[in-house]
Amino acid sequence: MNRSRLLMIGGLALAIGLLVSYSVYVKLRNQAGADTSANDVPVVVAADDVAVGTKLAANDVRVVTIPQSAVPPGAYSAVSKVVGRGAVWPITKGEFILPIKLAAANAGTGLPSLIPQGMRAVSVRVNDVVSVAGFVQPGSHVDVMATGDSGGNDHQTTTVLENVYVLAVGKNLERNASTDAQTASVITFAVSPDDAQKLALVSQEGRIQLSLRNPLDTKQTTIGATRASSLYPGEKPAPADSKPKIRKAAVKSTPPHPPAPYQVEMIRGSKRDETKFEDKDNK
Repeated sequence: MNRSRLLMIGGLALAIGLLVSYSVYVKLRNQAGADTSANDVPVVVAADDVAVGTKLAANDVRVVTIPQSAVPPGAYSAVSKVVGRGAVWPITKGEFILPIKLAAANAGTGLPSLIPQGMRAVSVRVNDVVSVAGFVQPGSHVDVMATGDSGGNDHQTTTVLENVYVLAVGKNLERNASTDAQTASVITFAVSPDDAQKLALVSQEGRIQLSLRNPLDTKQTTIGATRASSLYPGEKPAPADSKPKIRKAAVKSTPPHPPAPYQVEMIRGSKRDETKFEDKDNK
């Protein structure tokens, strides 16, 4: 067998090998693509940034197809399931629309949709000092302190509510993305019905002050009231049950009038005498 024939046989074998390899590669790729397409599912994501309180419309969301293994639990597969519901958390563009981000189906939008079940929204008037220089923002957790008269002329400060969630600052329902302070004259809290009554009472009867909490610090403790007398030991406040003494005006007694003397008239003939006598026993 000459050399040229060997080269021809080698070239033919190489061509056949390449053809078989390419056929196997194309077949495997098509099979893998078919398997991947079979596992892809539709998922609803945000088409743009969505602010808190926004009512989702059809143009706020879109549907994408991704592998089923990459879909987070609870994700929606149809636009109709999210349109008309309010956002209770900010949603960024391309983010999955999840149930935790949305209000209940018929809860509406805006502030009412942000109120948790069984809670109430209560607003109080504040200033820069009360609102911790404006650093209390929506989503913050605060303690509510009240200062007032305890009833015995001894002012005291006590913590009436702990770890209260801030729903809104003014009309803003979303936390300011920057680090700048956010000032407003009204802050709205989410509290239980019982705490709503306490908050309404202290805002009317005393002066309130907010103390900002670390969001990771959710521990509640029993804190005793701080009285003004504890700050100034030299001052001794009047007891709580003491009452002002009423001085009675002195009444001067008037001595009784002495009894009038009685008289005896004696007539002797033409002579008439009168003699007066006093009752010594009544003197």
